[in-house]
Amino acid sequence: MILCLQGPRALLPDSQTQVVPLGVSVISSSSPRCLHSTTKIWDPTKDLRAIASTFCYLDASGWYWGSITAGEAHSVLQGAVEGTFLVRDSSHPRYMLTLSVKTGRGPTNVRIEYSHGRFRLDSSSPARTRLLTFPDVPSLVQHYVGSGKTQEASEKDEKDCNVPLVPKDNAVLLKLKRPLHRPQAFPSLQHLTRLAINKSTTCPEKLPLPRPLLQYVQDYPFQL
Repeated sequence: MILCLQGPRALLPDSQTQVVPLGVSVISSSSPRCLHSTTKIWDPTKDLRAIASTFCYLDASGWYWGSITAGEAHSVLQGAVEGTFLVRDSSHPRYMLTLSVKTGRGPTNVRIEYSHGRFRLDSSSPARTRLLTFPDVPSLVQHYVGSGKTQEASEKDEKDCNVPLVPKDNAVLLKLKRPLHRPQAFPSLQHLTRLAINKSTTCPEKLPLPRPLLQYVQDYPFQL
């Protein structure tokens, strides 16, 4: 709500007088006593770009399983080793995506929140406000996979990395180790080569490769 206080002012000449119908209020943008400045409005096109970018990356990853149910995710993860995971569409109307993971107690699910161009894991932990956010889901997943592989981390990093990976209804700490690819989306040799390049360098654009190959590598800048 914009609140303006209008004090005494000189009468305007007849030619500048504004006739306002009864019941209609007018706020002058030139009023020097307006108590509320214009707030910055979130551009919805940023949502479109962030969401489109995430799903483009997920489609290329091979470990995005689309609209499978929680029961179907449970079935495909049941025989996998602990730490195997996949991303699927969420069945909850407030969420787009869910991370399904095989834990020591069996498969479980963690919803992925989205807000203003950023993604993070859902959590009921008091440390929720400190959880890291990411511009896309592959960056989120890669961060937690990398955190699980790190043997020596500071106490603060351990809290930031481990707290969000505790499901709301389960005390088991989730550990992300490797993705489970869909049978019909098994990675091609080109994609595997791209992953190997990304694992070996942080600046693939500086490699002595033809431009089309460099573009292909940069189209998926992740390691899993």
